[in-house]
Formats: sequence, structure tokens, C-alpha cells
Amino acid sequence: MNILNLEGTEDTPKILLDKQNKVFELSGRSLPEDSAEFFQPVLDWLEQYKDNPNDDTPFLFKLEYFNTASSKLILDILSKLEEVEGANVVWFFHEDDEDMEEAGEEFSELVDVPFDFKTY
Repeated sequence: MNILNLEGTEDTPKILLDKQNKVFELSGRSLPEDSAEFFQPVLDWLEQYKDNPNDDTPFLFKLEYFNTASSKLILDILSKLEEVEGANVVWFFHEDDEDMEEAGEEFSELVDVPFDFKTY
């Protein structure tokens, strides 16, 4: 399975999805012009991955900020993770960033995927 590696910019998050090395991470800021178009490769990758996943899939979210349009696509990603056996979410947030902590808590209530919250 191919590695999906998108370098982050000021407006788009870094995305690394690497089945072989067990790295599943989305980090940085998410304010793309077209969120649906930007995140489509992630959804496509997960659609393929769910048919033959690793035994466990810790998906790391290390977001500093995301806009409303991105939140819908993050929810789509989380919903896709519901279909991946052994998937869990590790939601990172700065310890003084209550908004990002609350966003993770809200997402965790909307999907049936185990969440682990960590500060950094």
C-alpha cells in the first residue's frame, strides 16, 4: 500500500499515512481553500486501508487549529476510522488550549472509536 505523505503548509496540515511503519498522523493547521478536495486523498487511503488494516491503528491528531470546513472533514475521517478494525485516536492538544481539548471531546462523542487525550 502506498504511503500518503503531504507536507504541511501555513494553511494545510502535514499528513503522513504509512501502513508499513505504522504511522498515521495529521498535524499542524488546517485552513485549506477547499477542505473536501484537500482531505479526499486521506479518505480514499483509509477506504483502501480498512480492507486490510494493521492489528492496531493509532491515528494521531496533533492539530493547532482547524476551521469549520475542516471540522466536517475531520469528522469524515473519524467516521471512516470506525470502519477500521483496531483503530483508535490519539488527540493531542497544548495543555492550555481548552478549545482543542473540547473539540476532541466533542468528536469522541460523535464516533465509535476509542480516544486517548494527550497534552504536549
